[in-house]
Amino acid sequence: MNENLFSSFITPTMMGLPIVILIIMFPSILFPSTNRLINNRLIAIQQWILHLTSKQMMTIHNRTGQKWSLMLMSLILFIGSTNLLGLLPHSFTPTTQLSMNLGMAIPLWAGTVALGFRHKTKASLAHFLPQGTPIPLIPMLIIIETISLFIQPMALAVRLTANITAGHLLIHLIGGATLALLNISITTSLITFIILILLTILEFAVALIQAYVFTLLVSLYLHDNT
Repeated sequence: MNENLFSSFITPTMMGLPIVILIIMFPSILFPSTNRLINNRLIAIQQWILHLTSKQMMTIHNRTGQKWSLMLMSLILFIGSTNLLGLLPHSFTPTTQLSMNLGMAIPLWAGTVALGFRHKTKASLAHFLPQGTPIPLIPMLIIIETISLFIQPMALAVRLTANITAGHLLIHLIGGATLALLNISITTSLITFIILILLTILEFAVALIQAYVFTLLVSLYLHDNT
């Protein structure tokens, strides 16, 4: 176990150079593709899950929003696979870095907002001032709605970062407690180990759910602006 609680979140380096780019590119290798007429079971299951997720997300969108389907599916695959790979021992999870999550959230949010101002200019501007607002409250409401608009990408990035980081810290702490209790009480250590296994299973679910939530919120922002 590492003595430093946050050492697992430090960007790994090789020969003094950061290798986070290679780590980010690695999950794409895990998704095989084929040109065969009849696919094997792995690719068939992969395509079925993608089709089901895409159908669920794209149902609410019009033709303009459906053009984003490939980007959204690539996004959920990338975040989900990165989160899952980060649960392996001695691995690094890029989605625990707020800078990376902001790098995903801000361009996607900005793209949906720009799309809204292009195709639904009046409706996008109307969000800044609800109908029937008293005249004295107009400046304050415009400021509040503007702030809430710019907070959206921050909320996307912070939610993903906090959930993934909290899970990794809990696993780290409970794993350390299990080793520490091994020399004190085997029964207590066994109970702690069972809790650790259950928490790891929960983190597998959280890794997939957070990828889905991140992509779903981007999809909803897109829906509001198309």
